Amino acid sequence: MTELTDKLRAWWSHRQGLDGGLAGATPAEVLERTGWARSVGGVGPYLTLFARAGTSREAADQAVANLEIHELPSARGCTYVVPASEFALALKAGESFGGGEMKTAYKLGVTDKEVDKLSGAVLKALAEGPLDPEEIREATGNASRHLGDEGKKKGMITTLPLALGNLQASGEIRRVPVNGRLDQQRYRYILWRPNPLDSFPLTAEQVQTELARHYFHWTGPASLAEYQWFSALTGKAAKAAIEPLKLEPVAGDRLMLPEDRDQFEAFQIPKHPQYAMVSSIDGLSLLRRDLNSLVEAKDYSHTLLRREGAGAGVPDLPSHGIFDRGRLVGLWEYDPAAESLAWMAFVPKNKDLEKTVQRTEEYVRTQLGDARSFSLDSPKSRIPRIEALRKASGKG
Repeated sequence: MTELTDKLRAWWSHRQGLDGGLAGATPAEVLERTGWARSVGGVGPYLTLFARAGTSREAADQAVANLEIHELPSARGCTYVVPASEFALALKAGESFGGGEMKTAYKLGVTDKEVDKLSGAVLKALAEGPLDPEEIREATGNASRHLGDEGKKKGMITTLPLALGNLQASGEIRRVPVNGRLDQQRYRYILWRPNPLDSFPLTAEQVQTELARHYFHWTGPASLAEYQWFSALTGKAAKAAIEPLKLEPVAGDRLMLPEDRDQFEAFQIPKHPQYAMVSSIDGLSLLRRDLNSLVEAKDYSHTLLRREGAGAGVPDLPSHGIFDRGRLVGLWEYDPAAESLAWMAFVPKNKDLEKTVQRTEEYVRTQLGDARSFSLDSPKSRIPRIEALRKASGKG
C-alpha cells in the first residue's frame, strides 16, 4: 500500500460524503453532491442517504413523495434515484439505451405504429389519474396485446411494457411506488406534467459531456475505462465526451477535473477512522466498479472476496460493505429472523466500529425491516452469506 493509494481512497470517501461532511443534508443535496443512487429494488438508495446524511427512511420517502428525488431510467438505461435538478439530464443520458426491447419486439411482429397507438391510449387513461399496470391494461382495452408463447420465452408477455418504458424514457409519465418505498417494485403510473424534457436545451453530445462532468466530480480521479463503463459509451464517444472538460492526469491513467485539482493536492488523509456502512451497490465502489482500488491486497485472499474465475479480485461487493476512509474493512448482511446484522471485519474491532454497526443495525431493524441488495434477494437466499459472515467473525 502506498501513500497515494491511501490518499485516493480517503479522497474518494470524502467526495462521496462518507466522512460526515454531509450530515443533515437533504436527500436531493446528497445526490447532487455524491452522485445518483443505483436502484434495483433493494435498500441501496436508503443506505446511500443514511450513510452520508443520517437520513431517516421517512425523510427519504417524503422526498420521493415531494418529487425532490425520483427513480428514473438513466445512464446505460439503468434505474437511478436522481435529484430534481438533474431529472432532465438523467432522462436524456438514458435516451439512447431504450431500443433493446423494441428490437426483440420487432422479431415478434410488433410495429412502431402499434406501440405509438398504445402509448396514446395509456396517456389518455392516465389523464383520469394514477393507475397500476393491470388498471392500465383494462383501461386501454385491446390497444395492448398478448405476444404468445414466443413472447413469453423472450420475457415479453404483452406490448404494454414497451409503451410504459417509452413513455417513461421520454418524460411523459413516471412511476411511483405503491407504498411510497424505494425498496420494492410495485408501481403505479402517473402523467408527468410539465414534462422535465420540455425545456431542456442540451444536444445529445452536450448531454454526454455534462454527464462526464458530473461523473468526474462525483468520483474523480477515475480512468477513461471506468467512465466508459458507467456511461456505456464506445471508446471513441467517451473520449469525445470528456474532451471539452480538459481533464488532468493523476496517479497513472486516472483523470480529474482541473477545478478539483487544487483541493485534491491540498487534501490530507484523516488521522482517525471514519467508518461507513454502505450497500453492495454504493457509489463509492459502483461508480468506478474497481473494487481492487479499495481493498488491501492481503484481504483479497479472504474466502468472502474470492470468486470462481475472478482472478486477482472481483469488480463488485459480494455483500454490503464497511469502509474506513475509502478502504473496505468489512462486510455485512441483515438477518431478519434474528433482527440483527451478521458482519465481519478485516481489521481489529474497536468501540467506534461497533458503534457504527449498532447504529446501522438499529436503522435497518426499526426503519427498513430488511436490507435486500436487490429485488430478488430474500432472507432465504441470504442464509449462506449470513452463515459465512458469522463464521468469518468467529460467531458461526
